[in-house]
Amino acid sequence: MELLIIPFALGLISFIIPRNNIRFFGLIGSLLPAVLISIHLINYTPGEWVEVYSCKEDIVFGLTFSMQYDGISLLMLLLTAFSFPLIFLSNYNRDLSHSPLFHALAFFMQTGLFGVFLASDGLLFYIFWEFTLIPIFLILYWFGKGNNITLVKFFIYTMVGSLAMLLSFIWLKQHASSFAYGDLIAAKLTDTEGFWIMAGFMLAFAIKIPVFPFHTWQPETYSSAPMAGTMLLSALMLKMALFGMIKWMIPLAPEGLACMRWIVVVLGVIGIVYGGIIAIKQTDIKKIFAYASVSHLGLIAAGIMIFSENALSASMIQVINHSILSIGLFLVAEVLISRTGTHDVTQMGGIAERAPKFAFWFMVISFASVSIPFSAGFIGEFLLLREIAEYKFSLGVLAASTLVFGAIYMFRAYQLSMSGHKASLQFPDLTWNEWAVFCVLGILALVFGLAPYLIGDLVKESAAQLTQIIAN
Repeated sequence: MELLIIPFALGLISFIIPRNNIRFFGLIGSLLPAVLISIHLINYTPGEWVEVYSCKEDIVFGLTFSMQYDGISLLMLLLTAFSFPLIFLSNYNRDLSHSPLFHALAFFMQTGLFGVFLASDGLLFYIFWEFTLIPIFLILYWFGKGNNITLVKFFIYTMVGSLAMLLSFIWLKQHASSFAYGDLIAAKLTDTEGFWIMAGFMLAFAIKIPVFPFHTWQPETYSSAPMAGTMLLSALMLKMALFGMIKWMIPLAPEGLACMRWIVVVLGVIGIVYGGIIAIKQTDIKKIFAYASVSHLGLIAAGIMIFSENALSASMIQVINHSILSIGLFLVAEVLISRTGTHDVTQMGGIAERAPKFAFWFMVISFASVSIPFSAGFIGEFLLLREIAEYKFSLGVLAASTLVFGAIYMFRAYQLSMSGHKASLQFPDLTWNEWAVFCVLGILALVFGLAPYLIGDLVKESAAQLTQIIAN
């Protein structure tokens, strides 16, 4: 329970910390969950299920307040715990870093994310899923620069998806004695029931990921959100849906997989192509990265639906890779926007001459984004493409277009912003905290590229257990 208590307590304490000290408190405080999760990792044996808190009794409406983790859940906990210090550090020299309210909301969101990844009860998973929506919505509302229409669209999309998930849980509960994970998995469904229950889950997850054509809320929301809000959305909140597909949607309603797999894989591949093409046409730096995210996440969603051990391991490698790149890319976007005063890459240019350190790290992140060998995305992306090609060769060929489109939109954005000559442009180079974040991200991308087994070995046994559920 300390995994929930610590970030929640940090959120409450943030309200009383003076503005001059809150950024230091946030940065140091965010290291506490990271240390705690690291201890759990050291003591973890791949394949085992570790109970954090267990209450087998029916509390109310079939709710059993039980929490546990396996290798996949532990990886998501690690991702969440270590992303927050990087997000706070990225924000350290910006106005938002002096806001106690922002830090409180961020820690409350971390509490909800930990709850999502620990919950072993369907209703508890849903409660924490909804809880995470509150702080991110308030961050976008109070600190974003968008209009109310953008926020309303974001809220409506997510609430519709959440309602569909709740109805699926309620329907599934009619065939189980409680909302406990084991009881829900043991429920026997007809193929028709499995399809519609899976469809309800998939609607919720497709909106959050987002999968084409449920992506329309994302570009405007990313563009108007503060840097930290965009990082929280892209690096962490969207990963809840991918995790939900792996741990909840497919194991709970495997009867619907045969019909739903084709639909989601096709939509994922369409998203890969569509997101890549639209990203090439954009001039808004944040929208370029937003549509790039649609493309990359479409590949992960399609790979998850294959639901083989290799596909699940590759998907988790890509989940980590995408989160690393999301923090890096949106820090790049914030550096460009804050120093040039524009989102438009065609109005930039000549920055490499004035800020060589930034130009170097932008290039590193760009190369990692297009999955060059020895980067974190290389192994994960090619394994996913192989799995999709084995499922349907023509879809695998289309999915491989992500390699071409990715190179075009990333290097186009780099060339337009870094090259050329703008004599009037003043562009300070990286601050110490920005340099530190890029350095950490670059090292992580290289380490996971050279040693993807660090992720694969952690999740392999858990992936095998999940695929065995489907086989039975």
